[in-house]
Order: sequence, then structure tokens, then C-alpha cells
Amino acid sequence: MRNRLLISAILGFGLFPLAYAQPGSQLRFCLSSQPKTFNPLLVADDASDTVRYLTGGVLMRLNRKTQQLEPELATSWKVSATGKSVSFVLRDKVRFSDGTPFSADDVDYTMRSLMDPALHSPSGDAFRVGEGKMTTQVTAKNKITLNFPAPLVGLDKLFDQVAILSSHSGQKEAAVLGPYYLAENKSGSYLLLKRNPNYWKHDGSGRQLPYIDSIRLDIQQNRDIEMLRLTRGEIELINTLDPDNYDKLRERAPQMAVDAGVGLDSEQMWFNQVSSAPVPAYKKAWFASTRFRQAISQSINRDDLARVVFRGHARPAVSWVSPANKVWFNEKLQPHRFDPKTALSLLGQDGFQLQNGTLRDREGHAVEFSVITNAGNKSREKMATMIQQDLAQIGIRLNIVTLDFPSLIERITRTFNYEACLLGLVNDDLDPNSQMNVWVSSSENHQWNPSEKTPATAWEAEIDRLMRAQATTFDFKKRKQAVDRLQQIVWEQEPFIYLVNKEVLSAVSPTVHNASPVALRPQVYWNIDRLMLGTQVAGK
Repeated sequence: MRNRLLISAILGFGLFPLAYAQPGSQLRFCLSSQPKTFNPLLVADDASDTVRYLTGGVLMRLNRKTQQLEPELATSWKVSATGKSVSFVLRDKVRFSDGTPFSADDVDYTMRSLMDPALHSPSGDAFRVGEGKMTTQVTAKNKITLNFPAPLVGLDKLFDQVAILSSHSGQKEAAVLGPYYLAENKSGSYLLLKRNPNYWKHDGSGRQLPYIDSIRLDIQQNRDIEMLRLTRGEIELINTLDPDNYDKLRERAPQMAVDAGVGLDSEQMWFNQVSSAPVPAYKKAWFASTRFRQAISQSINRDDLARVVFRGHARPAVSWVSPANKVWFNEKLQPHRFDPKTALSLLGQDGFQLQNGTLRDREGHAVEFSVITNAGNKSREKMATMIQQDLAQIGIRLNIVTLDFPSLIERITRTFNYEACLLGLVNDDLDPNSQMNVWVSSSENHQWNPSEKTPATAWEAEIDRLMRAQATTFDFKKRKQAVDRLQQIVWEQEPFIYLVNKEVLSAVSPTVHNASPVALRPQVYWNIDRLMLGTQVAGK
């Protein structure tokens, strides 16, 4: 965060805006996979989230640079003293991309859809903090009040993730209120977004935003090809760079390389603990053991991962809150030490024995399992290889399986046909409530054991209780205590084995103006409606 002003000064091209964008301008960058959904209420993957951000209109938006909430479709809002309700005054004369008028009915329709348990909306999970249903009161065409069954701290900030749907348009979710709309989707190849002709925002001179006419999002899984296309001028930005390519770019074109400091995202590994998963029972017993998970964690050299895989552009992770989050990070916790001797001692307590270089459980099964990760992600493939080498030191055989991203998502969310997964989870917000859809045991994004009808373990029940408690108290000290305890439980139980927190590395072509990359997602295009394209800038 503290590096942002320095970054802007280094970029230079972000300091002097163009007088006009080029006619017919098109911004081009890549997605690593085909979006899983275009319904903004069902977004659970990065590609879908990108489309939602570029097309979805929200009631208020968290400014990624100032980290302050700003009015969007709502001109004003007021959270009640109890924290159970929020009232909005909406903008007049706003229309969806297809011309359908926007009103409080659309907010009502969106929120009712979001909170419908049958929809299983990841965004909706953040609002579920107590028993009972949300109710709504539309008091005028431009006024609505939402009432929740329990207090929710930071209630207004959650609406940054809620794109408003039309309650009347025949185009359903294709009718949008954001700066762009989806004009073309060639599955597996590219998406074309075009300027929303009815977008309500204007700049200080009265000119309608966005400045750029269209955005082409190419589906490109291979990061090296993505990098090559940037240097050839075929795309204008890369939102997140891997360290190898960042260092190469810094040598060849330092004006395009941006380091925004340690970010909120994490890289982690977890074991499949779904009871119905097609995994042998004896392996399920391993994965369910806290000592087993702790032993695996202590057998992984996080310092080496940060130094070798990320070329020093990362630090060992501690728990689910990044050290970059100065308010909520539990400073009493430290990354788990690399300690194979202690790992073997923990395993011994569960009946495992090292025999002739092979670790075996009490029934004689050799300890061997597979980890899946997404093909084409060089950093994760390298991490998997290094973890494979680390675990071999305590007699464990790790098999690495790389899958295309849609297939990986299919396995971890539907078929549960996997043993362990190495992946990163993104974090769009500083507030702990933004991860409600991961930590509450009934959530679909509770990755190691999604959608539990009741908490499978006592510590998961305690996480449920604490997560809801911190979300319903307005006493910061009590919230902080609850969140610190949550981090400690995760640190002790290790349902996720947190590996590293990466620095936020990006690339922006000098032809993109008004860019000001930040640590919060989406790092480069957070101010998409203000970005411009051109070869020259106006004078100072």
C-alpha cells in the first residue's frame, strides 16, 4: 500500500491523462480460463469475476486505491444503528445496457435471488449471519431498505460484490449496468466486451465513460505466451505476473513492470475430506487427522518456495489473513517451521513408521497421494515439484497431476475426484466478512469439505461460531479478538496448508493511460472506466 505513490511516479504514463481516447480503441488482455458463469450471483472463479467487474453495476464500489467506499448506483445509503438493515437512495434516469429502466425493483429482485438458498450464491454467503430471512421494503421507485435477521458489521462494503440484475429485461443477466456488456463469447477462444451505451457515469467535463470502446479478453492458459504477446504489443496489460516473467520484463522494459508490494492473495494446499469422495478409506483417515496435516505442513520448506519459485517476490504465509492486512493480521502467529524431524514425530503419534525410506501407516499402507493443480501455471507446477522433493525426505511419495482449469474446478466442486489440491484463493477485501463464504462450514467454497449440513468437527463448529460472532458485533476489540482466534484455529488445524503470500506483480503498456496499479484486485483495471489508450499524452 505504501508503495503506490512511488509506483505512480515510476510509471509516469499514469500521471498525464490523454485529452481524448483513440476512436475505435480496444483494450486487450488475457484470461487464464473460460469463465464458468456469466451470472454475477454465481461467480466463484477468477475469470468470471473479471467479467463481473467489467460489466456489473453495483450500489457502491470500494475504491481499490483509497480503500474507501464510494457511491455508484446508490447516491447515498444508511446502515441502521443495530446493523440489521441498510437503506439506499438510488440514482434516477439510469438504464441497463438494453435500455430497460433501473429502479428499486431491480435491487429487490437481485437481493431476493442472491439470498435464495436454492441458488447457492457465493456472494450471498457473506450476508448469511443469523437464522431467518432477509426482508425488503421498496418505499419509492428510487428507495429501498434491506432488513437482515442479525447485525452484520461492514454490511455496506459487501455490496461491492453484488452486481444488480434487471427484474424486467428479457436478456436476464446479459442486461448490465456496468461500463461494458458482453457482446461476443467464443468459448475457449475470446470474449468481446463493448461499451455500454447507457452507462450512467460521466467525467468532469461531462463526457460519457468509459473512454475505451471495447475490451477483448483472450483465453490464454500459457503465461509465457501471454508474456510474449505483451512484448509484441498484442495485449496491453497483464493483471498478475509470475516472478520469472516479472524479472525478465523489469530487465527488458522496466517502464512496464509494476510491483505493488505483498498482496492479500495466498497459495495453499489442502486435502479432500468430503465423505462421499472416491478416495480410499485409509487415505480419508490420513487427511482427517490434524497431526497428519501438521506433519505435511512442517515438511514443506516455505522459505525455499518464496526464494526459488517466486524469486524472492513472496513471503512464507501464516494463516488466512495476509500480513499485508495490517488491521486484521494476527501478529502473534508465525509461519510453520520447516522441521522434518518434528513432522515424523507427529506422524509417529498416529501410528506411521518410516521403513526402508518409505513411510507406512499402522496398517502397512505406503503413504502416497496425488496433488492436482492447474496446468500452465509455472509457479504452482514448481511449488508442487519442490513439495514433492520435501515430502520424499520423510518417505512420502507425492504424485503431481496438472489439469486444465475447468477440469480442476469440476473436480474440487462437483465430482470431488481428487486427493489433494494446490491452488490459490483470491481475496478482494480487507474485511474478514469477505471470507465468510470460505470459512462457514455450510458454504460451497469451504473447499476441503464443502456444503456441510452440520460442522464435521468441533473446531469447524467453533469457526462457524466465531465467524458469525465477529460479523455481528460492532465492538472492534471483540471483533479483533474473534478474528485473531479464528486465525489461530486455522494455524493449528491446517485445513488449508498456507504456503506463501505473493507480491502483486503486474505489467502495463505505456499506451495505457490513467493506470495506477494497486495491491487489491483487480490490480491494474480497477478503474477501468477511466483508462485510456493512445500513443501520446497531454502536456503537463
